[in-house]
Amino acid sequence: MNETTICILALLLLLALFATGIELGFAMALVGFAGFAYLNGFSPALTLLGGDLFEAFTNYGYTVFPLFMLMGQIGLNAGIAERLYGSANKFIGHIPGGLAMATVVGAAGFKAICGSSTATAATFASVAIPEMNRYNYDKRLSTGIVATVGTLGCMIPPSVVLILYGIITEQSIGKLFLAGIIPGLLIASVFVVIIYAWAKIDPKVAPLSERSTWKARIRTLPEIFWVLLVFCLVVGGIMAGFFTPSEAAAVGTFALLILAFVRRDMTIRTYIKSVGETLNIAGMILMIIAGSVVLGHFMAVTNVPQKLADWVVMLPMNRYMILIVICLIYELGGSFIDDLPFMILATPIFFPAVLKLGFDPIWFGILIAIVVAIGVVIPPVAVCVFVVKNVTGVPIGQIYKGVMPFLISLVLVWGLLFFFPGLALWLPSIFYT
Repeated sequence: MNETTICILALLLLLALFATGIELGFAMALVGFAGFAYLNGFSPALTLLGGDLFEAFTNYGYTVFPLFMLMGQIGLNAGIAERLYGSANKFIGHIPGGLAMATVVGAAGFKAICGSSTATAATFASVAIPEMNRYNYDKRLSTGIVATVGTLGCMIPPSVVLILYGIITEQSIGKLFLAGIIPGLLIASVFVVIIYAWAKIDPKVAPLSERSTWKARIRTLPEIFWVLLVFCLVVGGIMAGFFTPSEAAAVGTFALLILAFVRRDMTIRTYIKSVGETLNIAGMILMIIAGSVVLGHFMAVTNVPQKLADWVVMLPMNRYMILIVICLIYELGGSFIDDLPFMILATPIFFPAVLKLGFDPIWFGILIAIVVAIGVVIPPVAVCVFVVKNVTGVPIGQIYKGVMPFLISLVLVWGLLFFFPGLALWLPSIFYT
């Protein structure tokens, strides 16, 4: 068998292993090791495996994952999400669809310190949905918006998706963070417009709540201020060149931890809980990275990514049509396995083709981040939808009915970015000249 055939068979074996339920990182490492051993011998493959695993778990640059995740878990366990939602509710809860809008605003603020989509969905399912139930909001609207606000985490810094993409493609994480801000805020704005229109067309889906006094509103402003301060410290520090992404994550985590202890929002017990949750998630992601590196080295030996890039470039199609096909492959692949691991698997394969086609790698990263965001709310691997179902007990079909309008808005924003790359590239062009 030639090397290309071996690579194709290895990828088919990988898909079969995914279907068995084996952990994704272990599956990729196993297939990469076996393929490399078949082509180069057992001893070199063993050396490769040991070196790649050691590199993944000792690489200083990868400390950005556990640090940003710890920052998110501290914010989660310190009750910051609940207070952000409460603050937004005080300001806009009384307008049509106001409680659902407050969910979007609160989630957007919470995403500034937490990069996990599932954590956001779970938190607001526990916080926002009971409040919307109290005012007899339609279950489609309440569960649909909570299931989709988690997608903001794919765009708004610190985004795990953008960090992973930056590491895989060796692009500036600072540029990617900046590039994700405007699209993330645009998605949140479109969500708010959809909620308002839905509530105006059918007022029964979102009955009005009482109007808060300005005194009550002003009392909640410190909650917004502290989150904005941490966000500006982290993202502003990266933009100004004061911190590397890993240093910014450490500074942001320490600042949030001090704030939580000073305000008595966190105890030693909840801190230990936050660290445990962080280690669990970060260990999983680092293993996926390690497995993808092993698999990537095997594919590099077969030269398949380069051959695929050359073949894609020679296709008798407009280069933008080719890019659409690549994005559809990401979406289709994410239907069989989780979107984030598939992104880690597919990006080293398609990225050379994207560069050969002449597309900006930062812009492509934002497009793929939205594709991943769409993937977390569409079946069959709709992780955020399942989280909301597990927390609320609402039938999954009803949740999907509520998700659909917001899913359409994600596709709309993807289209806007596709036709207007400046929406993503403007901020990086200002701060990175």
